[in-house]
Amino acid sequence: MTLNILFFTVTIRQRKVSLDDALRNEMAREAYENMKNRALSVHRLF
Repeated sequence: MTLNILFFTVTIRQRKVSLDDALRNEMAREAYENMKNRALSVHRLF
């Protein structure tokens, strides 16, 4: 009789976001929101 046991250790660390990355992400989110609002306003006209 053979007993095979395999153990995994998973470590999750919080990713540190630099100031430049945070600003880029915020600008991208705002651009996405603006485009979404424009698309909705055009769609409402028809």
